[in-house]
Amino acid sequence: MTIAVRPASAFEDVRTLVGPKSPGANVCWCLSYRIPSKLNNELRGPARGAYVAELCRTDPSPGVLAYDGDEPVGWAAVAPRSDTSFARSRKIPHIDDLPVWSLWCIRVRPGHRKRGISHTLIAGAVEFARAHGAPAIEAYPLDSGGAKVDVTMAYAGIRKNFERAGFAHAADTTSVLAGHPRVLMRLDLR
Repeated sequence: MTIAVRPASAFEDVRTLVGPKSPGANVCWCLSYRIPSKLNNELRGPARGAYVAELCRTDPSPGVLAYDGDEPVGWAAVAPRSDTSFARSRKIPHIDDLPVWSLWCIRVRPGHRKRGISHTLIAGAVEFARAHGAPAIEAYPLDSGGAKVDVTMAYAGIRKNFERAGFAHAADTTSVLAGHPRVLMRLDLR
């Protein structure tokens, strides 16, 4: 198995990974942290997908996709922190004024999990941020202490996976997801 990571510029492939089963649904599309809350609440049904389709036509794209051959099998959302709600978060601290990028969502399709794809996605997101001039990249994973995490809530990632990728604990947060605290992990890219 060779997994390739590429910019998320193919909308249909992004839809496969983060689009809802029903086109009229008002969920997911990995927009919650990307856009202001007001806009997130205003975008309903197909308008959410149309918004993401437009993001896929921008540079930088809204993240990266992992492919097994031509099949999209994974997604990672990555963007400048200043372009996300993390820029205004009261629960995720800013540790300095460095214009860091944020990596906040990792998703691997069912049937492709437990094959190391999340590790490949993290590495691909790091390289994507580096290629776009990011001085550092942050993630806000769960610190589950080895406890099992429900797969639907594991999108934020797990601390140990970021440690394996070279990220270091930079700060504690007051954010909790699925009963687990989130930590701020950072990797310097300079």
